[in-house]
Amino acid sequence: MGKIVVFGAGGRVGRAAVAEAVRRGHAVTAVVRDPAEHPELAGAAGVAVVRGDATDAADVAAAAAGHDAAVNATARLDVPSVEHYTAAARALLAGLGRARVGRLLVLGIATTLETAPGVRIMDDPQFPDEYRAFSQGHVAEFELLAAGAGGVDWLMVVPPMDLAADAGATGRYTSAVGTVTGTGRISHADLAVALLDEIDTPRHHAVQLAVSH
Repeated sequence: MGKIVVFGAGGRVGRAAVAEAVRRGHAVTAVVRDPAEHPELAGAAGVAVVRGDATDAADVAAAAAGHDAAVNATARLDVPSVEHYTAAARALLAGLGRARVGRLLVLGIATTLETAPGVRIMDDPQFPDEYRAFSQGHVAEFELLAAGAGGVDWLMVVPPMDLAADAGATGRYTSAVGTVTGTGRISHADLAVALLDEIDTPRHHAVQLAVSH
């Protein structure tokens, strides 16, 4: 099996991605800002926990060296969305390129998906301004990845509006490129299945892949 590095491994999606990767037999490096806050990761078989920052290219390169693929599940609510996601995109492209990691999966947000050609959820005049500002961070991230991927084969995986922490795993999901799909709900576990499917057998490249139950 391969080696996968997960940035933001202490969050709900990050933990689900780590668990699914381990279940499939991958060795996982879980990158968090403070390992002491995540003892559950440190005690998991097949998981190495390291301190790192996804917005720092040197940290990315050091954590990712020797790995086959990377997942970015980081989020920051204490800095502007555009600032965090563009910094992460730049650092991941530079750091993964330096470490020769060829596959990168990043998490997007459902509000950037189209409901009709050229019309995104966030474009609705009634859409709250504060959520539009947060969504814009993922738009800027996508644009940076598209403009400067270099040798990194990237994919943005976008869960639906209802990302359900309490829902169980089914191992199934539906997908669509760039548009809203399915029931509008998915469990963390099945989102992790979609992420790992695109690592184990890459089928989509340089697009937004919406996934849902």
